[in-house]
Amino acid sequence: MELVGADPVGIKLMAPKQLHQNIKVEALTPAQANILKQDILAVGGDAAVSKGTVSCRVGTTDAILSGTRKQIKLLIKKLRLQPYDLPALAKQLGDVLANTERGKLTLKGRSGSWTLGERTLVMGILNVTPDSFSDGGLYLEEEKAVRRAREMAGEGADFIDVGGESTRPGAAPVDEAEEVKRVIPVVRALAKEGMAVSVDTTRAAVAREALEEGAEMINDVSALEGDPEMAGVVAESGAAVVLMHMRGTPRNMQENVGYRDMMGEIFNYLRERLDYAESSGIGAESTVIDPGIGFGKSAAGNMEIIKRLGELKALGRPILLGSSRKSFIGKTLGTANGRNLAGTLATVTAAVLNGAHIVRVHDVGEAREAAAMATALRSAPRKPDA
Repeated sequence: MELVGADPVGIKLMAPKQLHQNIKVEALTPAQANILKQDILAVGGDAAVSKGTVSCRVGTTDAILSGTRKQIKLLIKKLRLQPYDLPALAKQLGDVLANTERGKLTLKGRSGSWTLGERTLVMGILNVTPDSFSDGGLYLEEEKAVRRAREMAGEGADFIDVGGESTRPGAAPVDEAEEVKRVIPVVRALAKEGMAVSVDTTRAAVAREALEEGAEMINDVSALEGDPEMAGVVAESGAAVVLMHMRGTPRNMQENVGYRDMMGEIFNYLRERLDYAESSGIGAESTVIDPGIGFGKSAAGNMEIIKRLGELKALGRPILLGSSRKSFIGKTLGTANGRNLAGTLATVTAAVLNGAHIVRVHDVGEAREAAAMATALRSAPRKPDA
């Protein structure tokens, strides 16, 4: 529009008309859905609803709203004046638009904070376990673990994620005392060297000791469901927490990977866990969401998540993606499980282009460069320098 000489005021007015938005709304009564359809049609958009909505033959219906951002904003104004709790829906739609427009997000840890959006942060994986799927047994000794953490920090890792219990498919839980023995000495050493440490655990006792030793973040694959005391520990410390979607437990999560609406289930679960975290006293700026690549998903499901990752922006929190070396990459490429570095970097690039704020990886240096390039591509100016 600038190149054709449009008036700057006109550009500001026209831009929202050129950005299209599709939004799914769930569990509307027929009365709500009929008013919603009427109002969005009135502003030039449309809505798909269940076939029996007009005649009220259905109890509830989902709806897919479709329109430009300007039309959605006009719809929001109309819904604020309607009955049947539609003003509450108007607020939710407003939050979705605001979240998807937000360029930068703040993440607050126990003692530090990070700005996300300008670049993608990298979380280096440090498994101090004998049985993790890729690097099990390599860093069981504290000295080797600390040396590896230094290497990753030197390669540009923003966080070092220390895990003392394998979460690979089929993994059995370890004794709490053993997890503490594996994790705490390493956390203590890394924190003393000034590294930002995340701890991959579902146990409140492990989290408490790790935070006392200087950890900044808890990476909880159970999204605060595995231990009823975990939310309180995180809230009291002021630490950041990663909330991940997973069906079942690592031992049985791959037994059921079929979904009617996978992204809908992931979205709703993460939204509920964010609400739970906030109600437990965890600050909104201290939460990160993770769709759980490989945790109860098929190879095709994992790829769908990466392609549709941007839908999670509507939740308004940083998105972490952990695809590093996972088996779906080898299955897709027809290669034996192992490093699968090229495949991992392809998933990292796609994830960043689709909205990932943090990538969790084994190969930090290579992933950091791939993420930096993808971030540059994503944020490249639409009008290049002449």
